[in-house]
Amino acid sequence: MARDPETIEREIEKARDALASTLDQLGTKASPKRLADSAKTSVLAKLEEPKVKYPLIGIGALIGALLLRKLFR
Repeated sequence: MARDPETIEREIEKARDALASTLDQLGTKASPKRLADSAKTSVLAKLEEPKVKYPLIGIGALIGALLLRKLFR
């Protein structure tokens, strides 16, 4: 069964539009700025968890105390 050229052209155009849309979505998802913002948000959320936050504060205080001890020796 032969298809007319106009139908084929319409199908090609639909496929081209769908491909362009998919490529735009992939470009948005893979954007370096978006990936960096997402990573930053994840890290900040993780640092706000008490089981991560308080040990880091403790480690920072210990390092500060050791530095002060070394300076005033």
